[in-house]
Amino acid sequence: MSPTHAPVGAARQGSLRELNLALVLGRIAAADRPPSRADLATATGLTRATVSAVVEDLLAGQLVSEAEPAPRAGAGRPARGLVLADTGPAGLGLEVNVDYLTVCVVDLAGQVRHRTVHRADLRPVAPEDALARLVDLARQARADAARQGLTLAGAALAVPGLIDDSGQVRLAPNLGWRDVPVPELLSAHPPLTDRVPDVPALVVDNEANLAALGELHSRPPGPASFLHISGEVGIGAGIVLDGALFRGVRGWSGEIGHLPVHPQGRPCRCGGRGCLEQYAGQEAIVAAAGLVRAELPADTATARLAELAQAGEPAALRALNDAGTALGVAVAGVVNLLDLDTVVLGGGYAPLAPWLCPPVLAEIKARVLTAAWSPVTVRPSTLGPEAAAVGAAGSVVRRIVARPAGWLNRAG
Repeated sequence: MSPTHAPVGAARQGSLRELNLALVLGRIAAADRPPSRADLATATGLTRATVSAVVEDLLAGQLVSEAEPAPRAGAGRPARGLVLADTGPAGLGLEVNVDYLTVCVVDLAGQVRHRTVHRADLRPVAPEDALARLVDLARQARADAARQGLTLAGAALAVPGLIDDSGQVRLAPNLGWRDVPVPELLSAHPPLTDRVPDVPALVVDNEANLAALGELHSRPPGPASFLHISGEVGIGAGIVLDGALFRGVRGWSGEIGHLPVHPQGRPCRCGGRGCLEQYAGQEAIVAAAGLVRAELPADTATARLAELAQAGEPAALRALNDAGTALGVAVAGVVNLLDLDTVVLGGGYAPLAPWLCPPVLAEIKARVLTAAWSPVTVRPSTLGPEAAAVGAAGSVVRRIVARPAGWLNRAG
């Protein structure tokens, strides 16, 4: 055989192993109950010998572990099921938002193993200083993860703004960021994660997109198509169609907060007028309820609104109803355009959903052409206010599940 042919055969053999590793690990990750080796052979069409060899590699690489066997009637030893490991690789999720920083660590099974939220108004803070604070929190998370037997395989950062393919924040109006080279600024600090083949050291993405991905992959799984709205000081949306995030031509879809609901209305930080954020953003709701934002700790504004609404306080109820009405106008337009049947309220909207959902649904009923025979569900996010950071970390571990050979090759 000529020297030219030998590497081709080796590559094919390596590729087959990579495919088998991904196939088996993907089945384990998606299973409702821990599958046995025999279950995996049946599900994948691989031979039992091949499955056993693949499973041994996954066990050795701390990607899966054996579950306790379920009791069974009759003779014979019960088969041991396989689950994703709770040690080994993990994802680091980061978020910079207008009034907080969040860091979390998610293991391969999607469990949050560390979470820190640092509350501060970041509008007067320079981007490099805000990112330096985030790095300090990430270092603490990395140390905590190591104590739990976890290795950070990669990181994803959520930012409420327009992000280009290089990870540069082109515009984050509520933060006051414009053309901020986030990867370059973070490269001035020691690496936050270990280098793992096939896993980017850092991905920067829009926070609403990452929150939508977190919702899409949460357990139990939700619908394959939905609109996820993150309600903070700003308002962003992640659009999921047929199980995939819709990003648009340049990756900048979902800026629902800048849809005009009153075209000649209040001026917005984006330069437009009458944007949804000016009527349904967190600060707008707080002000309409007669609360002074500066006198409320950043982490209590939503809780205080919910408390007042629960007590029947008229100004709070009116503010939430007006915000829900404005939100419903924008949502109805999106539903008419994309034919979606589920709207998820995330971020600060999640705890306020009992008061926001009725006016949103009322606007949908009045404005959506198909509402009479095709109802739309509006519900709170299953992940709550930290959906973006959890979704960011989850995007890292899904890369490992999809291509586990990189982790195994690193692990030796």
